[in-house]
Amino acid sequence: MKKGIIIQASSRSIGNTSGIVSFLQEQTGYDIVDLNTKQIGHFDYEFKNQDDDFNALFKDIVQHYDVIVFATPIYWYTMSGLLKVFIDRISDFLKIEKDFGRRLRGMQMGVVSCSDEDEVFDGFAMPFEESARYLGMHYKGHIHTWIEKKGISKEVKAKIKAFGDSLTTAQYTNNK
Repeated sequence: MKKGIIIQASSRSIGNTSGIVSFLQEQTGYDIVDLNTKQIGHFDYEFKNQDDDFNALFKDIVQHYDVIVFATPIYWYTMSGLLKVFIDRISDFLKIEKDFGRRLRGMQMGVVSCSDEDEVFDGFAMPFEESARYLGMHYKGHIHTWIEKKGISKEVKAKIKAFGDSLTTAQYTNNK
């Protein structure tokens, strides 16, 4: 089994996205990191944020995991700001300490989005697909999930189970 990490990127540590993340963790056994509990500054060309939480977190991820799953609520039709900042900061390791940045090559990336409805807009996954391609990662796909008043529906649980299985087996294709 491949060792994976789920990067939860919601502005609420305990909310709909965390419910989805917990269910995915039950399926995969992957570790979880909650970006809401980290101090990660925005990317800047002068690399002024080297003492925040990003560098140690990124180094840990590329040294110890084979699979990265980004879990994000949909805010304004796209990923959360927390996740966008995290992805932007990968640029630090493309410019300085390149040996760590290169460790992304060959890793797997998957994406789980969450909202309160079963619709996701075209183009949502494109930044992840293209980032994986640019970084030399294997893109395992995207699933969109949602929470209903009674919690996670049977339909969503089935999607999460199938996605979780795919992360350790055959290539997964985009599944909205």
